[in-house]
Amino acid sequence: MYLTDRSASVKAGTDRDRRRGPGTKVAPVVLVLGTVSLITDISSEMVTAVLPLYLVTTLGFSPLGFGTLDGVYNGVSALVQLTGGHLADRVRDHKLLAGLGYGLSALCKPLLLLAGSLGTLGTVLALERTGKGLRTAPRDAMISLATPAGNQGRAFGVHRAMDTTGAMLGPLTAFLILRAAADGYDAVFGVSACVAVLGVVVLVLFVPGRRQGADGGHGAPTDAAGARDEAGGTVEVGGTADVRGGRPPVRVREALALLRLPRLRALAGCAALLGLTTVSDAFVYLLLQRRAGVGEEWFTLLPLGTAVVFLLLAVPVGALADRVGRRTVFLSGHMGLLTAYGLLLWAPNTPLLTPAVLALHGIFYAATDGVLPAALAGLVPEHLRASGLAIVGTSQALARFCCSLAFGAAWTAWGDGPALAGSAVGLLCCAAVAGVVLRPTGETRSPSQPQGSR
Repeated sequence: MYLTDRSASVKAGTDRDRRRGPGTKVAPVVLVLGTVSLITDISSEMVTAVLPLYLVTTLGFSPLGFGTLDGVYNGVSALVQLTGGHLADRVRDHKLLAGLGYGLSALCKPLLLLAGSLGTLGTVLALERTGKGLRTAPRDAMISLATPAGNQGRAFGVHRAMDTTGAMLGPLTAFLILRAAADGYDAVFGVSACVAVLGVVVLVLFVPGRRQGADGGHGAPTDAAGARDEAGGTVEVGGTADVRGGRPPVRVREALALLRLPRLRALAGCAALLGLTTVSDAFVYLLLQRRAGVGEEWFTLLPLGTAVVFLLLAVPVGALADRVGRRTVFLSGHMGLLTAYGLLLWAPNTPLLTPAVLALHGIFYAATDGVLPAALAGLVPEHLRASGLAIVGTSQALARFCCSLAFGAAWTAWGDGPALAGSAVGLLCCAAVAGVVLRPTGETRSPSQPQGSR
């Protein structure tokens, strides 16, 4: 599905839902995967919450050095997503690839106890993000394949809400450990490793081992052999054998053929464009600490504020995107982030500054994090779903990698204010471009044009 109002594929999916009964139920596999993500995010966010302060104040990293590590943290994951998505489709076992990713991330947590230099930390974080890159596309593919096309926003909203519950509990756990333990950072890294192992165990024991289709595989708008282009035709991306039958392994050429889909290219391009001006969470929290005078002992609770808002809004905003159009919700979320930038730049330091920025930050994630993968349900055939998710996710993550490097360099050279102002101006321009590119197809044709032309 495009980031537009309802398409023909969604209408077809809705007709099927009526024949089956209520279409608002969430598949069990979505709930189980949400539980795995909840546990894993407790582990990950414990580290993420303390890492900026640990690197900048304890190890003495400059903003450029921290920006480099933060870029590695996101960039490696982006590159590996393509591999993870393709391999999951090729071996037709999304659980296997997701399990390898979760397992690798868990193994890297104890290594943080031994890392004290930029090179060592960069290597450990790169390996940890490799695990994230391997698991993201297969996990989201399992969610997408288990959900009818017209209900994707709600399903991803439920998963992201459970994921965000972990993101909320992680910083709180880190905060309590830092207050109670003498060697606070080491204790945080150690407990994080134990929790990560628990997430892998839940995945292995409770997530089904075969791909789950939405009522026999009705998640895609076309058959397994093709995907619809903007003119309503099809672009061939594979053979005609059934996904669960005798289809040969997916080849790299088939995955790359997805880039021939105009809507997929537009979606990936806009995700990258907006990612180029999306300042990383860690920088947002460091800026907020400086502007609002947040004490170091309270710094780990800042991600908790974002997570609470995300948790409360993920499901209703996902359902809203299914109804009113994912393009509208997606772009509105970026406008919320732009408002947060404005507050950090120009708002006076009042007690309301911190909750306002964190609320807008949470709204941004609720309106974008699950809506973007939900938009792919009507674009990519089932047997290439993980590859399609990886293409869009990689384009966004690579752009955010570049943003982290550029923002860290700009902060080091000119200060945090000019760096954030440049990001704000860039985000406004990119959002305007994305609003035009992602508008409904019907708005791009004149009344005299035939249906298949542009």
